Amino acid sequence: MAKKQLVLVLTEPTEGEADEFNRYYENLHLDEVLQTTGWKTAQRYQLVEQAGQECPLPYLAVYEAESVEGKSAIARMNETRSQRQQSGALNRRTAGAWIFEAIGPEHKKER
Repeated sequence: MAKKQLVLVLTEPTEGEADEFNRYYENLHLDEVLQTTGWKTAQRYQLVEQAGQECPLPYLAVYEAESVEGKSAIARMNETRSQRQQSGALNRRTAGAWIFEAIGPEHKKER
């Protein structure tokens, strides 16, 4: 049975490339990732406040995926990379990805 997963990707632009980084990520990259991986949704966030341990990078992309037996989300991301346009504005040296799998039911606020 497939389980809901969140793919969290922290990134930053290369030096002097913030405008190109944001244009590329928002207008091309998110849609290409969804098309090539089969994941469900994608949305970007920018760090605006923090407490406790410092967040290492200012940009977060959150993708909703489903686990598939024997196939990790990171493997899927890597094997489909050549199907997506790459940009030098995205600092690959500092980027990181984390996969979280749902372990309980989703809770919703009652009205």
